Amino acid sequence: MADSEERLQSILSVLQECQTGLVECASAEAAHLLALAILEIRIKLNRVSDLELKALCDAIIGDHSQEAEETPLHRQRWRPVLKVVK
Repeated sequence: MADSEERLQSILSVLQECQTGLVECASAEAAHLLALAILEIRIKLNRVSDLELKALCDAIIGDHSQEAEETPLHRQRWRPVLKVVK
């Protein structure tokens, strides 16, 4: 198991470097896709359960919905970036 985690840490490091390079080259969409891959690896490494992730997503969506009600410029509801799929 430790070998697998070390490998994921190594991959994570490379992906983060690639993401930084993409941001510097103004490739925002590609950098965003790598950010999602980085997030997925971090979730796995930190053993975040589906329930914990769903609670976090719900809390983030709730916070953004509250902001949208408070400021007229942000009336539009935030579209979730992540979906928990079983």
